[in-house]
Amino acid sequence: MSFRTTPSVDYVEDVSPGSGALPPRAWYASSDARSLSLNGSWRFRLSATAGAEDDSFAEEGYDAGNWAEVTVPGHWVLQGDGAFGSPIYTNHLYPFPVDPPYVPTENPTGDHLRVFDLPSDWPSDGGAVLRFDGVESCARVWLNGTELGEFKGSRLAHEFAVGELLKPGSNVLAVRVHQWSAGSYLEDQDQWWLPGIFRDVTLLHRPSGGAGDFFVHASYDHTTGEGTLRVDSDVDGRVSVPDLDIDVATGEPVTVAVRPWTAETPKLYDGVLVTDGERVPLRIGFRTVVLEDGLIKVNGKAVLFKGVNRHEWHPEHGRALDLETMREDVLLMKRHNLNAVRTSHYPPHPAFLDLCDEYGLWVIDECDLETHGFTEQDWRDNPVDDDRWTPALLDRAARMVERDKNHPSIVFWSLGNEAGTGRGLTAMAEWIHGRDPERLVHYEGDWNCRDTDVYSRMYAFHDEVEKIGQQLDGGTHRRRELPFIQCEYAHAMGNGPGGLADYQELFEKYERLQGAFVWEWIDHGVRHAELGYAYGGDFGEELHDGNFVCDGLVFPDRTPSPGLIEYKKVIEPVRIQGDGPNGIVHVTNKQDFADLSALAFEWSCQVDGETVESGSLAVPALAPGESAEVKLPEPPVDGRGGERQWTVRALLADDTSWAAKGHVVAWGQFAVGARPLPSFPATDRPVPDEGRITLGPAGFDARTGALLTIGGVEVGATPRLDVWRAPTDNDDGAEWQTDTRYGTLWRTLGLHRMRHRLVSVEAGDDALTVRTRVAPAAREVGLDTVYRWTSDGERLRLTVSVTPEGDWTVPLPRLGVRFGLAEADRVEWFGGGPGEAYPDTGKASMVGRWQSTVDGLQTPYVRPQENGARADVRWVELGGLRIEGDPEFWFTARRWTTEQLDAARHRTDLTAGDTVWVNLDHGQHGIGSQSCGPGPLPQYFLKAEPAEFSFVFSTTR
Repeated sequence: MSFRTTPSVDYVEDVSPGSGALPPRAWYASSDARSLSLNGSWRFRLSATAGAEDDSFAEEGYDAGNWAEVTVPGHWVLQGDGAFGSPIYTNHLYPFPVDPPYVPTENPTGDHLRVFDLPSDWPSDGGAVLRFDGVESCARVWLNGTELGEFKGSRLAHEFAVGELLKPGSNVLAVRVHQWSAGSYLEDQDQWWLPGIFRDVTLLHRPSGGAGDFFVHASYDHTTGEGTLRVDSDVDGRVSVPDLDIDVATGEPVTVAVRPWTAETPKLYDGVLVTDGERVPLRIGFRTVVLEDGLIKVNGKAVLFKGVNRHEWHPEHGRALDLETMREDVLLMKRHNLNAVRTSHYPPHPAFLDLCDEYGLWVIDECDLETHGFTEQDWRDNPVDDDRWTPALLDRAARMVERDKNHPSIVFWSLGNEAGTGRGLTAMAEWIHGRDPERLVHYEGDWNCRDTDVYSRMYAFHDEVEKIGQQLDGGTHRRRELPFIQCEYAHAMGNGPGGLADYQELFEKYERLQGAFVWEWIDHGVRHAELGYAYGGDFGEELHDGNFVCDGLVFPDRTPSPGLIEYKKVIEPVRIQGDGPNGIVHVTNKQDFADLSALAFEWSCQVDGETVESGSLAVPALAPGESAEVKLPEPPVDGRGGERQWTVRALLADDTSWAAKGHVVAWGQFAVGARPLPSFPATDRPVPDEGRITLGPAGFDARTGALLTIGGVEVGATPRLDVWRAPTDNDDGAEWQTDTRYGTLWRTLGLHRMRHRLVSVEAGDDALTVRTRVAPAAREVGLDTVYRWTSDGERLRLTVSVTPEGDWTVPLPRLGVRFGLAEADRVEWFGGGPGEAYPDTGKASMVGRWQSTVDGLQTPYVRPQENGARADVRWVELGGLRIEGDPEFWFTARRWTTEQLDAARHRTDLTAGDTVWVNLDHGQHGIGSQSCGPGPLPQYFLKAEPAEFSFVFSTTR
């Protein structure tokens, strides 16, 4: 009798980082040494457990002809149409029992096979290295039947020496990948759990005398304008930089006059490291990062970070990104005025850092470390405070620093994210400070700043941020001496974030506040045939955090959200303010390093939203921080009355690497005079006739007072008071914010099920008055509402008066009227646009004449919610009606009701009906950022208090 021996998988639950891999070194994309990409189609076999199969698949001659295929780089759960399992999303909870370092026996394990030939001209001398740039979460590797080793650290590079194992043809590369391992306890980031070989696999020839590890030191002295270059290399060679006439031996410093590197002026010098066996291209940026006078300074100047947190994401490929997708991210960031990125919560593909160097972005490079799930047990058994895990932590720190150390864009090394505190983090910080004293160290969880060079927080509310700026926040002596950043703020989940402008005002007011990073860059929606985009729970996960994974400034397809448009406006590098009546423009350069010579300015004058004249505006090339007043021309006279305003734009004067000439960088608007309000005398009287009442162009139901028609336009549902909106993710708030989750408070009060009681219909001499009471069931609070209709024979005016009754303890979601139109498609309006805006998200709303379809008014949030309101509307035309407001108003138009929008969980749940539902709102509650951060500030509350507002209706047919 024979028994099959279960292969040993002890390494899976070993807390060590692995074995067999070479020491980490600097990553570079190319040299004159040969390389062979092993990306592409691999044979694949999935097992339910780590030890289900033996190691025979790694042997030469193994027949894998009946195996499936997957693409590398890739995640197996995003391939095979569900045959290989499904993604799992959790924010911080581990999707397995917390019993470190053990993981479940049910451990999906993917065996990968690739057979490859060496090119015919592959060099026969020297050695070779096999490099894996990213594998989740634990991999064991064989080449031609010889085991190379195993490793953990999913978002980190690992290399193996393989020169003696290579053959000219039919090399068998076998990789066994386990979804769960001891390393999973260190990788509890807020993202999808996605196993697989998701970054490049490359074979690198290592010629005799080839370059090994090297460290480019390129500092800048802002007092002399000189840079000092020294390239330390473990293989002797020479460094040349032709543009600087540099040709020196490695290890020797040289000082020359240079142009420095900054995010605004990303000057790179092309150089080359030459050893006996290899030439390695260098892209050198001279800059110096210091902590001085309690501030983060680069090249002698304090910087203000206008940043974003960036997870790697593609809706079809997960964290397997190609170069062009990475470039698209960087270009979008630059075009929307961002200057910094935190690589949450792991080192990105190194090519992304090349792009940050090239185009100009400050970078906080973050280690692949998060143990957030241990909060559920008050951080008991947290690996970062357990000496057994310290070698793994140090390995992760070293692999980040050594791989990325030659990027000038990186100004901070971050120890990781939400991992509590402990001895392991201190060891990491000490090692990093010792290895690279030319950069600063960041870690948000270290509030006492024992190990860090900056006081960093997440989601501190505006009032606390101001106290920190005033240095009234207390804390340790060391913390009080350090600058402050918000490494996460303004949670960009769904509609929002609100309050960005209020934060930015504080950052610019107090020197200690050196900016912040919005959470986060992209919605992690997974493209799904039936749902559009899937989020947590859509794959049947037992434990998940829903659409909390969709919290980005761009939608899954990288379309900018209104939140990104708003952020661009708030962080403009040029402030343009004006005194319209006097024709004066105040221009301020808000950049840290660059003057305004790269920008051209233009003015335009609008009458009722239409441009009547425009021209160029001469603005000096202001230095950073400087301001100037510029006189506008005399307002043009075109014989028309109406509302007049100036618009001034700052544009790129020439093409740049990241945007074309004419790209709008900043803009300002200011009124020349007050807007004339719509008014007319009430000359017509209501006329009853066989169950109807006629008033001017309108017909009403005599019993209910409901509006039926205006001219030839049929009204599908009469205008009546509406206070409900489909709660946004920020309205619903984070679960831990139990006291102020407005969506919950609104539902508890019953604002989603208001009832309308008709009190009276009164046909007077000059008006039709309809009195109602609007109130939620089971509550004594209510809103006395009076609709007063008047007409001059051609136009119809509705004046709505609202008086709250009872003790209203919560703000209203909205206040206005809702009605239905049988037909409407094209929409034109004069007011804010082109996109949506709410009380605390409206800085990017530009007043003008805009057009859209009803469908085009919708904002495609992954989870449907209140969206699409246009602000400061003077008038809107749709469905044959023109509606003017007194005062300005918000409007939305949809092919579904608010209730249907509220019930939908995906956009595919929304089905267009026969009625277009229109909201004309006097007020909206602010948006805030309470899906993780603060709610709306008090000045953006929509309080339940007496209000009166009017709309004038007329026909356009």
